[in-house]
Amino acid sequence: MSDPVRAGDAPLPVEVEAGKTYFWCTCGRSSKQPFCDGSHQPTDFTPMAWTAPETKRVFFCACKATQGQPLCDGSHNNPA
Repeated sequence: MSDPVRAGDAPLPVEVEAGKTYFWCTCGRSSKQPFCDGSHQPTDFTPMAWTAPETKRVFFCACKATQGQPLCDGSHNNPA
């Protein structure tokens, strides 16, 4: 599998709703970051489904290097 495109250098805050499923972009190509818009089609990437456990603000990863997919773990602070 190839490396994803780094879509940003900071986490993306999103107000999520409890029980709602979100599809996080894993390839970094989506124009609707942090969510999938189908841009992964020519790649071997697929979006990651994530269901919000509660209604609150969360921070989705934009650098695509997080170990806590799909949420930011601060990996964007590490040099590539």
